[in-house]
Amino acid sequence: MKNRLILFLLRVVLWRIVWLWCFTLRITKIGAEAFESAGSSNMKYVAAFWHGSMLVGWFMNRPRGKGKISALVSQSKDGEYLSHVLQPWGYTMIRGSSHIGGKEAMQLMTDSVKNGNSLCITPDGPRGPRHEMKMGAIRVAQKTGVPLFLCGVGMKRKKQLKSWDKFEIPFPFSSVAICYSEPIAVPENYSGDSLDAFKVEIEKRLCELQQKAESML
Repeated sequence: MKNRLILFLLRVVLWRIVWLWCFTLRITKIGAEAFESAGSSNMKYVAAFWHGSMLVGWFMNRPRGKGKISALVSQSKDGEYLSHVLQPWGYTMIRGSSHIGGKEAMQLMTDSVKNGNSLCITPDGPRGPRHEMKMGAIRVAQKTGVPLFLCGVGMKRKKQLKSWDKFEIPFPFSSVAICYSEPIAVPENYSGDSLDAFKVEIEKRLCELQQKAESML
């Protein structure tokens, strides 16, 4: 009963509250030119941001204009709650994770991009470890030949929860910095050890972008 009530409130009211909450934020974007150019030209891409800062990450990378964007959301109860926020924001839901429905989710993500959607993903979700990248975003970018963008998010005034990802909720009207990478091409001939080494480098770059964003506030 409680779960049904929460889902009802999310579907009818709460997603609007979160939307308006995010609109109060004073956001500064760094290095966003290539990312925004991709979006305005309807070029497809994969965008990745850490699970703990995903509230702002989902808001800033939401679908705009005619471009369609899919979101990977876990099959857990928390994932169900999140989907009721992201769907009204214009995202197309892909349900699954590395823990539940992993192979199916990978195929769905790949098919979604091949069919004309971009993709947003939290590469250390849904259970962590925190800031440890899984392979999904990289493999989808490699299989589809689209660029990978990394996104670090820093918040000046925030509430940090005691969850595994140290989930961050920005205070209303807080300053936020978002640092984007240049488009990253995943070499199609990489596999095995070379792909693992590439993943380690991408994880390092996303951590550096996260630290850069946080240091600017």
